[in-house]
Amino acid sequence: MLANWRITRLNRLLQAGGVIAYPTEGVWGLGCNPWNGAAVEQLLNLKQRPVHKGLILIAGEIEQFDFLLWDLPDAQLAKLRLSWPGPNTWLVPHQGRLPAWITGAHDTVALRVTTHPVVRQLCAVAGPLVSTSANPAGRPSARSRLRVEQYFHGELDAIVPGALGGARNPSIIRDLQTDQVIRGA
Repeated sequence: MLANWRITRLNRLLQAGGVIAYPTEGVWGLGCNPWNGAAVEQLLNLKQRPVHKGLILIAGEIEQFDFLLWDLPDAQLAKLRLSWPGPNTWLVPHQGRLPAWITGAHDTVALRVTTHPVVRQLCAVAGPLVSTSANPAGRPSARSRLRVEQYFHGELDAIVPGALGGARNPSIIRDLQTDQVIRGA
């Protein structure tokens, strides 16, 4: 767990448009405030990722996604509740409730509720965050703070202290409506 002063500082950075790296269940992630277009653009530039691909949003509690989930069928909500928190990312219809810099060229958005205690603590204060693996496009995901530093050479506003969880791979991504596995498993 992080000290309150550190969480407050990280939240201020995020609200001001900062881009951070943080440990997750399986790999280091890059994150920012999803409502700040300039921050998302900076993150995409660092990662060398085109905006049309879309991004994952991560939260500490399912309720942080209520604005996207309130009108889903009960069976789909039950599926989400059974799989979260955990390393399961679901593609959920966004119905125009998110900016295009998050959704890319898709009518769905990728959502995940984490089990990682540091990320949960941060999301409790900052709200949902953009979450993408901390690596330039085409390079292996960072599994250490050192690798994050090597990839991004001081271009991040903060690297959150902490250790990775026990997962060996990034989260599985599934489509909520079709159950199709997009990545993993």
